[in-house]
Amino acid sequence: MNKPIQTAVQQIMLGSVTKNEAAAAETLRLIKEAGYDGIELNGFMIRPTSFLVRMLTKAAGMPTGAGGKFDWKSLVENSGLSVVSIHEDLGTIKSTPEKVIEEAQLFGTENIVITGMYRFDYTDPEAVSGLCKDLNTCGKILRENGVSLLYHNHNVELQQLRNAKETGFDGSAYSYILKHTDPEVVHFELDSYWFTEGGANVPKIMTLLGPRMKLWHVNDRGTRPSGKPFMTPILKSDAVELGYGNMDLDTLCDLAEKNGISAVVLETHKNWAEKSPIRSLQMSAEYLNRRFQH
Repeated sequence: MNKPIQTAVQQIMLGSVTKNEAAAAETLRLIKEAGYDGIELNGFMIRPTSFLVRMLTKAAGMPTGAGGKFDWKSLVENSGLSVVSIHEDLGTIKSTPEKVIEEAQLFGTENIVITGMYRFDYTDPEAVSGLCKDLNTCGKILRENGVSLLYHNHNVELQQLRNAKETGFDGSAYSYILKHTDPEVVHFELDSYWFTEGGANVPKIMTLLGPRMKLWHVNDRGTRPSGKPFMTPILKSDAVELGYGNMDLDTLCDLAEKNGISAVVLETHKNWAEKSPIRSLQMSAEYLNRRFQH
């Protein structure tokens, strides 16, 4: 029998409401009060990071805040939340795997997640093949120390590999990664929002992943009512709170449960209700609390 599925919030939502430790503590309290079990941390938000990283995330509408200076271990422990996973970059894992393992042990999590590659050509068969080799190598090192390596997608992995006839592989980069990584040491955190945004058949992908899908990033997609008649019949879709959009979340929940995931992680983007990440996660909790009752 599978363990109850935990519900968690991705830390990237919280940069604007964790400007000091007192604000961070209050934010975590509200997350717990809303019914969530845990939080998913980011390496670049729990330790000091470069100016470039902070500016890139801010430009994307998801500021990191000053959290790199906070005692996140104490903050999380005092909140009663658990750490379901930590996001790290592949370069850090390759260069200092012992520090990543120590970090996972410090926060009491078994999951380290790679959130895709930056400045990387996902249409290049050689590059993607090299990525698979790196994932296998890092996954083996982590597994030997009691930690699981997960790969987190966005929409870039849906690109088709170049020179399909020459390589003998006619498919997307994601399909290649799934086929050429060791299922014993490389698992997945599926982000259904980004694959939906990219036009993929998400239920089919979830079925293909099966038990290799350990975590699920969830969001909904739709158009927020403006209170006024829309000027055209073509509306722009964006992230919305769970149950307020058009995604078939119930079907995805059924598949995620069948795959035996350990946690579902909310990450709504900057299009928050009332322009508040707290209000947004509270609204999404209504759906999660109904769907994943403990």
